[in-house]
Amino acid sequence: MTVRDVGSAGLAALLARYGLALTLVEAGAPIPGSYWGECEAGLQGERLFARSDTPVHSVLHEAGHFICMSAARRTALDTDAGGDDAEECAACYLQVLLADEVAGFGRDRLLADMDAWGYSFRLGSARDWFERDAEDARRWLRAHALTDCDGRPTGACRR
Repeated sequence: MTVRDVGSAGLAALLARYGLALTLVEAGAPIPGSYWGECEAGLQGERLFARSDTPVHSVLHEAGHFICMSAARRTALDTDAGGDDAEECAACYLQVLLADEVAGFGRDRLLADMDAWGYSFRLGSARDWFERDAEDARRWLRAHALTDCDGRPTGACRR
């Protein structure tokens, strides 16, 4: 599913809770700060760039990176979110949680789209990883106060 399919207003409101501004780019134009190019979302500072054909999973993944990175890295952010493997897993896990907050999208669609895009996990599917192999990501998110004791996003960015 793309930004066009879910609409930008709900995504923009979700991202704004984290101090991240959704900036839409015209159809066919290059997306600033896109690590993967093509229609994939991009990050520069406190702006997440997307087009109407940008996959929602890409928007949520880049938002996950923004939320999970240190404040110092956020201020210098341009294209490459960086981070280590633990932070990457946390960003992936967080994007699943955030998917449930996007009307008309949700975690089931996100997990299917992650598999279709080519995310790879030890257990095979994104769902299997999320449900049976992501304890390290859950611990990481909780340790950085990005999820609460019930595993829900707190609406805060890493300090």
